[in-house]
Amino acid sequence: MGHDTRVAPDRCVQSERRGAVTVLTIDRPKALNALNPQTLEELATAAVGLADDRETRAIVVTGSGDKAFVAGADIAAMVSMSAIEARAFAQLGQAAFRAFELLPQPVIAAVNGFALGGGLELALACDMIFASEKARFGQPEINLGILPGFGGTQRLPKRIGIARAREVIYSGDMIDAAEGLRIGLVNRVFSPDELLEGALGFAEQLAGKAPLALQQAKSAINASELDLDNGCRYESEAFGLCFSTDDRAEGMQAFLDKRKPSFTGK
Repeated sequence: MGHDTRVAPDRCVQSERRGAVTVLTIDRPKALNALNPQTLEELATAAVGLADDRETRAIVVTGSGDKAFVAGADIAAMVSMSAIEARAFAQLGQAAFRAFELLPQPVIAAVNGFALGGGLELALACDMIFASEKARFGQPEINLGILPGFGGTQRLPKRIGIARAREVIYSGDMIDAAEGLRIGLVNRVFSPDELLEGALGFAEQLAGKAPLALQQAKSAINASELDLDNGCRYESEAFGLCFSTDDRAEGMQAFLDKRKPSFTGK
């Protein structure tokens, strides 16, 4: 499987192509991959590019080094912000993470260490969270006299339920990977050495699925935030749309032929 690595020393987000999977790495290890405006802008740009990339069928997001996925927003960049500047910073983070949430491809967060504040909010904008046994999660903003600003108050209740989300956000306490798995925040837990390969292996499995059907499934799940009637109406439209694709014909014929399907994304 081919590898296409793009490493730019002055960039905060690195991109690596592994076959049909693109790996994005937040690369600020000295700052524990904290999110400053440049990093958020690069994440948004990466999402825009990947949305139209037909060669990328699944995405893995991780952090460089072995200490942090993303340790939070960059406090040094925030400390002197005015209220107006802080609102703009929150809107920048929200836009970047919304772009990830709306990517047509499935996105896996491979959390290799601390995922705090904006780090947890980035992970929540991904479809699934795979965690190292060393991973730690939290929304510690309350300890700074603020609240989550990149979507945490909206996505965390949907992921783990409103009561647990209140506890996490109000207390600012960290939870470990095992607890994250227990409460439904985390999908799978790996040893530190196996995390990235585990995430890549599952991403490669997803990359072998019919891409248009997978995109419609993701879109329909996102529409579950609507009321049930409208959500089900959206689902039926997406279901019907799949029947206009070559991949649907191939998938069903392969099932009848008792062979592995060969999907083309058409």
